[in-house]
Amino acid sequence: MVNASALIKAIQRNQWVIQAQTEGLDHAASVQQLPFRGNCMNWVVGHIAAHRDRMSAALNLEPALDSIQTARYARGSAPVTDAADSVRLEQMLETLAQQTDRLTSALAAVTPEVLDAVYDAERGDTVGDRVEFLIWHETYHVGQLEMLRQLAGTDDAII
Repeated sequence: MVNASALIKAIQRNQWVIQAQTEGLDHAASVQQLPFRGNCMNWVVGHIAAHRDRMSAALNLEPALDSIQTARYARGSAPVTDAADSVRLEQMLETLAQQTDRLTSALAAVTPEVLDAVYDAERGDTVGDRVEFLIWHETYHVGQLEMLRQLAGTDDAII
């Protein structure tokens, strides 16, 4: 059984790291490209927000992003190479903060029966399993932000 309080702590920890790794950076810094195949900070942050909407859906919450934004930051979407071809970093960070509040409130109120409900019968996944996987996925991308912060020229250590 998945523990709601552990999920809340994981989301809040990820949010703290996202805020710390993006602090002081502007939209232009967020679209700087790596010198090798990979995604810029703006895409990574947008991708996290898109997947938080998947967590929201599993918990029957409304999405924060519209379908165009979701498609822009979906797996396999074209890299963000132009500041005009993306949601502003500041707006995306605000969206993430709102998603954190909504998800943690929903998880604080969720019953064990909801978390144990079948989400994907074919895989044998529950709602809790789905949310837990999406948090793991988010954490993978949160870790990328450290390198992307350095790409922006900060030359500092956050964690």
